[in-house]
Amino acid sequence: MATEARPLGRRERNKLDKLERITAAAGELFAERGVDDVTTQEIADRADIGTGTLFLYAKTKGELLLLVQNSLYESALEEGRAASAEASGVLDGVLAVLRPVVACNRKQVDNGRTYLREMVFGDPQEPRHAEALTLTSQTQDLVAEVIARETVATVDTARVLAQVVSAIMFTTMAASINAALSVDEIVEQVRTQVAAILPA
Repeated sequence: MATEARPLGRRERNKLDKLERITAAAGELFAERGVDDVTTQEIADRADIGTGTLFLYAKTKGELLLLVQNSLYESALEEGRAASAEASGVLDGVLAVLRPVVACNRKQVDNGRTYLREMVFGDPQEPRHAEALTLTSQTQDLVAEVIARETVATVDTARVLAQVVSAIMFTTMAASINAALSVDEIVEQVRTQVAAILPA
């Protein structure tokens, strides 16, 4: 017998409301000026909460950036999932997954590069970092599905290739020399590198 979900209590609703306000405030300020030029006090003020309350939800600006970017990354991954289902051929299928992720990361280049740094070097036990790593893993799983579907590669080989594809994408986005490149230019660099490793 299925049980009905209980409605959220007032305390849970208040926590969710504060989290949404924090995420919106941080997202707006980071988009306007970049993560480095925004203070936690400004985020708290815009979210209409105290800084002490803010730190209950995220201890650092890096965690706040992860909070904001993870939601954008999740949406980009869903867009990539839908696009890859309609793509034909392994290279187009893989790039259909990756393009929305690249576009999401390049909306504000400095924020995107800081997000990548936080993912790699942040504390994997911290919930926002764990969410980012889970999204990375889901991206690799989706790329592996495309490779296995579109080539003769075994499932195990497809997983390894997906890890390499992920490394190519993240390194290309994070490289300082590529900071001024557009989404199309980043995707083209990724395409060239990925084409060299994918089986027929």
